[in-house]
Amino acid sequence: MKKNNRITIIIAALLVVIAGLLIWNNRYLSTLQGDAADFMVWDTASVTKFYLADRNDRESLLERQPDGSWLLNQSYKAHAKQVDYFLSTLYKVRIKMPVSRASHDNIVKQLASNSTKVEVYQNQPRINLFNRIKLFNHEKRTKVFYVGDATKDSSGTFMLKEGSDKAYIVYIPSFKGFVSTRFTANPDDWRDHDIFQESLADIQSVTIEFNRQPQSNFRIDNTGRHEYKLTRLADNTELPYDTLKVINLLSSFNDLRFESLLNSIMAPEKIDSITSSPFLHRITLTTKEGTTKQLTTFEKNIINTTIREIEGLVDQDGNPLDPIDHDRIYGLINEGKDLVLIQYYIFDKVLRPGEYYVAGNPIQYEIGHYEILN
Repeated sequence: MKKNNRITIIIAALLVVIAGLLIWNNRYLSTLQGDAADFMVWDTASVTKFYLADRNDRESLLERQPDGSWLLNQSYKAHAKQVDYFLSTLYKVRIKMPVSRASHDNIVKQLASNSTKVEVYQNQPRINLFNRIKLFNHEKRTKVFYVGDATKDSSGTFMLKEGSDKAYIVYIPSFKGFVSTRFTANPDDWRDHDIFQESLADIQSVTIEFNRQPQSNFRIDNTGRHEYKLTRLADNTELPYDTLKVINLLSSFNDLRFESLLNSIMAPEKIDSITSSPFLHRITLTTKEGTTKQLTTFEKNIINTTIREIEGLVDQDGNPLDPIDHDRIYGLINEGKDLVLIQYYIFDKVLRPGEYYVAGNPIQYEIGHYEILN
């Protein structure tokens, strides 16, 4: 009986010690982090997902994937640099000062009517002793706060922790400006900009069509290890190809990106007008796994008007104004779901006509405009 009492006393003593350590540890961390812990994240590597929503019914859910990439709204690949930028902001953000009593109520009202809600989820242990012994990891919502407008001098941003009655001005040390733009709920701001991101070894075929020059349409098929077939589509004729040029073309598809997404910033009727017009180019890429990606491009006016409206206008030198934008074109991707803006500077290298790849062809082409150079 005495032995059992001893065991009971020992167990009780251990529990008291552990409870004391946990309380001390929590107080230590709270003292260390202070009020800044309401908004900042010390261990961004433990963030599993974050959610942003604004008063315009825009929502963005970013979730970390097993391979380290991020998925947007369970549908799109997220822009890695944008996510890193956001996590870096969570790590660096600090409280500059509480909002003054005189303006506090007005700021809270502004946050209630115009702010972005931010939720942060982290993989955290149920037991954490001095940040060294961590047991029973689980996903936990650790931060919920609201991000408002910038201060009048643009040196800080108003933020409010959910459930708190105290608003703060938050900033990043050594950074001049405000951080509200980093907490965007617009899904377009989180989308990855890649159109094609396939390696040479993964490509089975590439077809490139030129609506205004159908005689230049061609397809390249991978027929084996470093062996290809060049086919002129106008008459389905197989042509001898320049190996180096073909490999350079296929290698260019490893990183082709658009400049901006236009779905939410362009009127639907304008998008319909663009996509119903004759296309310029159509690129179809098929991988060895059988997946297909397609890009269809359309001409872009240099100003937001029609060719008829621009007739008679001249530039600063008195020359007739060219209405066509020779730097950018529109692109339709993701099975026609997304209209994007792309640059010739990026895509010129994959927009040469089929003749360019024929073996022994010495002619050079002005890529992007398809005019033979003298």
